[in-house]
Amino acid sequence: MEAIVAIVGRPNVGKSTLFNRLVGQRVAIVEDIPGITRDRLYGEAEWTGYRFNLIDTGGIEVEGSNDISVQIRKQAEIAIAEADTILFMTDGKQGLQGDDKEIAEYLRRSKKPVILVVNKIDNQGMVDAIYDFYELALGDPIEISAVNGLNIGDLLDQIVATLPRLEEKEEEDDIIRISFIGRPNVGKSSLINSILGEQRVIVSNVPGTTRDAIDTPFERDGKKYILIDTAGMRRKSKIYENVEHYSVLRALRAVERSDVVMMVIDATAGVTEQDKRIAGYAHEQGRAMIIVMNKWDLVDKDTNTADQETKKIRNELIFCTYAPVIFVSALTGQRMSRLLEMVDYVADQHSLRLQTSSLNDLLQEAMRLAPPPSMGNRRLKIFYVNQVATKPPLFVFFVNDPELAHFSYVRYLENKIRSTYGFEGTPIRLSFRQRERQ
Repeated sequence: MEAIVAIVGRPNVGKSTLFNRLVGQRVAIVEDIPGITRDRLYGEAEWTGYRFNLIDTGGIEVEGSNDISVQIRKQAEIAIAEADTILFMTDGKQGLQGDDKEIAEYLRRSKKPVILVVNKIDNQGMVDAIYDFYELALGDPIEISAVNGLNIGDLLDQIVATLPRLEEKEEEDDIIRISFIGRPNVGKSSLINSILGEQRVIVSNVPGTTRDAIDTPFERDGKKYILIDTAGMRRKSKIYENVEHYSVLRALRAVERSDVVMMVIDATAGVTEQDKRIAGYAHEQGRAMIIVMNKWDLVDKDTNTADQETKKIRNELIFCTYAPVIFVSALTGQRMSRLLEMVDYVADQHSLRLQTSSLNDLLQEAMRLAPPPSMGNRRLKIFYVNQVATKPPLFVFFVNDPELAHFSYVRYLENKIRSTYGFEGTPIRLSFRQRERQ
């Protein structure tokens, strides 16, 4: 489990610029227009060996009354509620504003560690601008320039000092942890209740993380499982019930703790942009995945409907075509008995390890059928391949020059591995390293 840090503040104080600098890539949209960041964005940062998740939020307008302002404020409130540490960004050029005071009061009530950041201090002559911010009673401000990178190391030191050391529990290897992720109201809880109702072997309900998920252990046919439900809301206010975007953050927490992810989609709505974000996170984290199209009983069907819908899903979720698709109804029980069978199967695929000799035989065959590409007068040479990890399977190819490994040939090798060995339901990773000269 990685800690979560949320960046909050008024519009246009530099939150997205800081986010991009801390995660090391240009992810957030950065424009000199207030309110350009509509949704929270998520990235991973690392400092002195400590990794944490970073949330970029839209600017909080305390008196904002239009729909976008209200939604951004609600999303920021959710980010604050879920974060371990909060970076409160202000603008040193504009100075202390009334909205800063209102936001500071809200942050004090959150009882979370807050680091007060005064941005846009671009040179030493501007340092005196920070003193007004002591009025916020949030401790010593730290002055930075997100654009120029000034004092970013000191800021990261402070962040790491406030974060809890989240220890991984020692878990039994033979337990399969299954998380149910997706947008609100797609039927995640109903699916879990249907599974448990069929089995009637609930061992106990125990708290999951310190956040929101509830872990339910149970057994079937001698196999142990834990169901991780992300559907339940800790807070009952309308803000948390109605804002859809909380689902990405809940998915983030649950996916990190699971072996197999059930990506639940409302079959009556099809794949939405939010579904893509949530599934994309599970894919990036290398978890085994099953795409569960729930509410299939509400869809008008003929003999070709399932095939047609599967093609649409593959086109929309093109990055995870390895994930099996199953059409179910938690309400009627349609195909529910197949879900755990599919979980067992993809969990096995996720932990599958190949023999090195068999893998290299496949490599030689693949290179005979399609020789490695060349760039200019240099051709890629692949000497051998090893599988170095599972969950997800990771294959390291030792080559003369990794730069010569064109993405189309990498995809070709991945397809050869999949067509020979399966790996259904799991992403696989291919890495290319230069073989050291002997």
